[in-house]
Amino acid sequence: MLPEAHKSFSYEDCKATADWLQAQTDIRPTVGIVCGSGLGGLADLLKDQVAFNYKDIPNFPQSTVHGHAGRLVFGTMKGRPCVCMQGRFHLYEGYAIQKITLPMRIFKLLGVDTVIITNAAGGLNQDFKVGDIMIIKDHINMPGFAGINPLVGPNDERFGVRFPCMSDAYDRDLQQLAMEIGQDLGYGDFLREGVYCVLGGPSFETIAECRMLHLLGADAVGMSTVHEVIIARHCGMRVFALSLITNLGVMDYDSEEKANHEDVLQASKQRAEQMERLVSSMLGHGG
Repeated sequence: MLPEAHKSFSYEDCKATADWLQAQTDIRPTVGIVCGSGLGGLADLLKDQVAFNYKDIPNFPQSTVHGHAGRLVFGTMKGRPCVCMQGRFHLYEGYAIQKITLPMRIFKLLGVDTVIITNAAGGLNQDFKVGDIMIIKDHINMPGFAGINPLVGPNDERFGVRFPCMSDAYDRDLQQLAMEIGQDLGYGDFLREGVYCVLGGPSFETIAECRMLHLLGADAVGMSTVHEVIIARHCGMRVFALSLITNLGVMDYDSEEKANHEDVLQASKQRAEQMERLVSSMLGHGG
């Protein structure tokens, strides 16, 4: 574990970071965006950019994964003030779960009211293909079953309630808007919706695990997003999330397929532009 593995971050720590950022830029974001593996191009769409390297931001973790740039970018998209994380943090990097989700609380203190989260995921639904974009309608938090939840520990009421509801974690109006815009953009053939399951990683799933998760109702599996969603909802922010299906979970012992990160980044590259257009069009529609 890294040295700060069990350090939790107080309201005052988060406020100090938010204040530091607000002193460096005049942009007051209302939309926060988190970019998944190979999907950092969304930040490049921002106009009037002000960017910070994670290592320069007080209390901020640093991204250690290839395909995650490690920059916080402020700017406007379709006239909406935004802040965008180019690169996120994962349990498998050795960070405490409270540190992984720290940026969500900083988003809230910056004035963000809507969070858009993207990830690269493995497809479990047998109808899914590599390159499909899945609108997340619900999640299964496997680490949470073992008590690994970002809200473990003392609760600060200034952020939210002790026992937050998760049955409405993903904003249904934003899901509907995304579906409508996706149809208008001609994405009907590859735009899906489904349930995302998070695992700890970094090893990819076994065949038995893929079969089990599929039986439990998961359509896609990955190593991120859910922890951020829990904290975003705890803070009262609206959440919209997308998975890019970059590989298919192996369900058959006769298969020669093997999951690897390079394929994930390659698939991201091919579909990233359409994903970016979907998100920017949603912002243009006031989503």
